[in-house]
Amino acid sequence: MALIKTISGIRGTIGGVVDENLTPVNAVKFAAAYGMWLKANNQNKKFTVILGRDARISGEMISNLVANTLTGLGINVVDIGLSTTPTVEIAVTLDNADGGIIITASHNPKQWNALKLLNEKGEFLNAVEGEKILKIAEDENFLFAEVDDLGQYEKKEGYIKRHIQEVLKLPLVDVDSIKSAKFKVVVDAVNSTGGIAIPALLEELGAECVQLYCEPNGHFPHNPEPLKEHLTDISELVVTEKADLGIVVDPDVDRLAIICEDGSMFGEEYTLVACADYVLGKTKGSTVSNLSSSRALRDITLKHGQTYKASAVGEVNVVEVMKTTKAIIGGEGNGGIIYPEAHYGRDSLVGVALFLSHLANLKISCKKLKKRYPEYFMSKSKIELTPEIDVDGILAKITQKFSAEKPNTIDGVKIDFDQEWVHLRKSNTEPIIRIYTESISQEKADDLAEKFITVIEDLL
Repeated sequence: MALIKTISGIRGTIGGVVDENLTPVNAVKFAAAYGMWLKANNQNKKFTVILGRDARISGEMISNLVANTLTGLGINVVDIGLSTTPTVEIAVTLDNADGGIIITASHNPKQWNALKLLNEKGEFLNAVEGEKILKIAEDENFLFAEVDDLGQYEKKEGYIKRHIQEVLKLPLVDVDSIKSAKFKVVVDAVNSTGGIAIPALLEELGAECVQLYCEPNGHFPHNPEPLKEHLTDISELVVTEKADLGIVVDPDVDRLAIICEDGSMFGEEYTLVACADYVLGKTKGSTVSNLSSSRALRDITLKHGQTYKASAVGEVNVVEVMKTTKAIIGGEGNGGIIYPEAHYGRDSLVGVALFLSHLANLKISCKKLKKRYPEYFMSKSKIELTPEIDVDGILAKITQKFSAEKPNTIDGVKIDFDQEWVHLRKSNTEPIIRIYTESISQEKADDLAEKFITVIEDLL
């Protein structure tokens, strides 16, 4: 069991001991710290925060604790209930709120939950802001409101529908072509809020939707991370239903994976590549992804005559580089698509709409679309951490050992070789070292990962 405090929020397993797990006490402390940070620059203003959650079993409990804590600080709360991370992000801007909180642990299993924190732009907090909140929580420097100054609590519905309408209004979402294509789509929403949002979006786009695990009850039928080994059920159903494709989202709907018509994986990495290819074909501009993402995005961007930049891992880091370079699309290779025309946040609804627009315009199958892109293969491994391990020391030794390759150290260590690369970094959300590799075959990618696992174990 674990409690992880980072600049992007607090994440942990439900139950257990205070400060070792995500207990009600920790939820209250962290929500209070966020509220105090919000009020720090303007004590006289009445603040409003948008609150939403995915369908996790613990979500309602944590959401109630957060709402009551914020109102106790004198902050108004608009609770939009079962929602998605990008829906809450958009809701902040639609309602001109001062911030937002999403109760979700993203791809983590059901025993986990978390508080993701947003600013007044509906974007994740930067490192400086996150550190301030962690300090307030650590010091327990809270000042609650007197009875006449308590915040107001309000429940409001309809935000997923509003989110869908915002997506449909995007100029590059070709609604007419998608409707004409009459796609048949299988959706696996891992029994979370994607089961509300994605079928509703597909209905607006005139697609036939076959629902698999779309009941938002929080009982995940498989590991919620949308990786190939977890998606055998939808792969089989796509073939059985003779569907054009399958769509998979994680519990908070900010990661998107596509299944081809023959049940094979289009791949999380290539979701962003395909959407970027479509956008770059219509609009000129640069792209951004993180260091752990496929080279394929770089290759496609260069093919369109545009520029590509890499960022540190983490949505806030990708967004920062996107803003600096004025990128027109970006994201992360885990299926997270960031399209600034909509908002600066990973958004699977936007991803679905752009991907289907691309397919409809080209009038080809998913399988044929995948063959248009450079063929890379990735391996994603990890090593469990224990408190006595000096991870920074290990990464420093690896940097020195491979100094001839001029490693990139802006986020862990990334080493580029001629036809492959390896990226080693500490996870921000789990007590592990992540090992990402990419090469020109799955065997070579796996071999490279095993090589560096051995290197790390030798150093340990």
